[in-house]
Amino acid sequence: MNEITETSITLRQTVEQTIQGYFHTLDGQPAQDLYALVIKEVEVGLFRTVLELADGNQSLAARWLGLARNTLRKRLADYGLE
Repeated sequence: MNEITETSITLRQTVEQTIQGYFHTLDGQPAQDLYALVIKEVEVGLFRTVLELADGNQSLAARWLGLARNTLRKRLADYGLE
């Protein structure tokens, strides 16, 4: 893995910049269900990435995520990622 340096952008900063960009694209329109949207988008991206890095091994992915395997399997089903 890459070492984090002082000039590295943090995950929090990435999220903040992305949310600011999202509001910019709304061009003054009100945001709706932003919390649910962000959680879903983050979880889907996180699950896809971790599963890819774990070569599809759900037990390993669940361990890396700190989730029970059945919880991961349910979330994957909820998002249509089985």
